[in-house]
Amino acid sequence: MGSKALMWWEAARPKTLWAAVSPVLIGIAIAFHYEKVHVLAAVLAFLGAILIQIGTNFYNDLADFQKGADSETRKGPRRLVQAGMISQQAMRVATVLTFGMAVVSGIYLMIRGGYPIVAIGIASILFGLLYTGGKYSLAYLGIADLFVLAFFGPIAVAGTFYVQALEWPMVVWLAGLSPGLLAVAILLVNNIRDREQDALAGKRTLIVRFGRSVGLRLYSTAFVLCFVVVVVQVALHGLTAFTLLSFLSLPAMVEAARSLGNIPDERSQEMNPILAQTAKNLLLFSILYSVGWIIGGLY
Repeated sequence: MGSKALMWWEAARPKTLWAAVSPVLIGIAIAFHYEKVHVLAAVLAFLGAILIQIGTNFYNDLADFQKGADSETRKGPRRLVQAGMISQQAMRVATVLTFGMAVVSGIYLMIRGGYPIVAIGIASILFGLLYTGGKYSLAYLGIADLFVLAFFGPIAVAGTFYVQALEWPMVVWLAGLSPGLLAVAILLVNNIRDREQDALAGKRTLIVRFGRSVGLRLYSTAFVLCFVVVVVQVALHGLTAFTLLSFLSLPAMVEAARSLGNIPDERSQEMNPILAQTAKNLLLFSILYSVGWIIGGLY
């Protein structure tokens, strides 16, 4: 029984969950700053974000196997359907159940927040399914990066703030750009690593379309723009300078970018630790940024 639980935990891809958790933490911190925290709404937003991400990961495991993107030559962490450890039917059922639990956990939020939250919830689940599913999936068309930026950035931060405060000022949308950019960086590492295999499977990611060098530049640009957003926010909106604490995460990001650029295509499996580090960098940034908002709210 324990081994089965560990197997499903692996299929949930726990290292990717930081991308879902981070913008929610920021949304809660900003609500604290403006004295708008609503504990139940915050907890349910946190739970819903995790469930939608797990459901997306389950479906991605299934859809990539069916489309041939996951095979025995895969360079990334193993996928459970491809490895024969979970059947296609079991993964399909798990996907439906997980998204179903996300809907149940969001019922109160939809009642409290009304149509805007209903729309965000439906769009989030559709994005999770269309990321790799369907004939014209976002990842295979090479436009998933834009949706990752939006749904793991402004939409997630503003949505989390809205279910608590029932408003979403422009500053909240701007704040969401930083975690969204760092979530895109995670996707870029994944796609740089899988460039050759994705090309064979017809998965036309940005890296397949424009090459590795473009991907490396975009990776570094995501970090730079992340901090530009923080500075602009402080300068234009007169917000607390404590949010500049987030710059303490910059050295780790620079090191990750340097390491990524030093790994050639023929050793692309060595990018897996950098993928994990990029996710940790997102979490570190989000914690420091959130702490800045919270400290500012105390003064």
